[in-house]
Amino acid sequence: MEVLVEAKGLVKEYGDQRVVDNVSFAIGRGETLGLVGESGSGKSTVARMLLRLIESTRGEVQFAGRDLLNEDAGQMRELRRRMQIVFQDPFAALNPRMRVREILAEPFAIHREKPPEGLARRLVEMLRTVGMDESALERFPHEFSGGQRQRINIARALALKPEFLVLDEPVSALDVSVGAQVINLLRELQQKHALTYLFISHSMPLVRYLCDRVAVMQRGKLVELGDCEQVCDAPREEYTRRLIAATPEMPEAVGP
Repeated sequence: MEVLVEAKGLVKEYGDQRVVDNVSFAIGRGETLGLVGESGSGKSTVARMLLRLIESTRGEVQFAGRDLLNEDAGQMRELRRRMQIVFQDPFAALNPRMRVREILAEPFAIHREKPPEGLARRLVEMLRTVGMDESALERFPHEFSGGQRQRINIARALALKPEFLVLDEPVSALDVSVGAQVINLLRELQQKHALTYLFISHSMPLVRYLCDRVAVMQRGKLVELGDCEQVCDAPREEYTRRLIAATPEMPEAVGP
């Protein structure tokens, strides 16, 4: 499998505190890697270093064979079209003063791109892709449920047709049944658009359902990495066994 994203020896220090300690893994094109661990284990920090939203103290990040940490601002601007993030809180990620039309159009304005089919048509298409209709365009974020807001976030992330999405606990702020619907949507979108995912979660059942492989983090270190079924059925580390035991069963709404 062709490697799309690779982290090599990532380290992040804040003063004398090391929050990410020598983390390495690769994600194949079209694959979903789950990154799991307790709160404070360093998962989100690793994700932000992969996208270069924060700078690493040491290490290397490769994206499609390019060393992200050595790219200048102009090169990073071009690369950011190809990688996006969906944040945990679907309300905080949306500007409450902007209508959905403005929110979805923002990526095109930032990157100075005009969709070939026209912006208006593209915005409607983006909403339909995530199971919403064009009536949402003139409304504000507070007029939607949490699940609908997260669908809008996902639509915006897909605006420029990226190859790689970081999903930073995208359903942890949602009700179980609504979160299950979003998980199923993410799976459908991956199959339809050949997306590559890094799925950050503390839920091992969700990771097992959505992901091909799983990486387990504890206190900034990567302690286990392997095929999802193998890690979930026969984990090597006691920490992984505790994570599995502490997670509720998969919601019935998830899956076919």
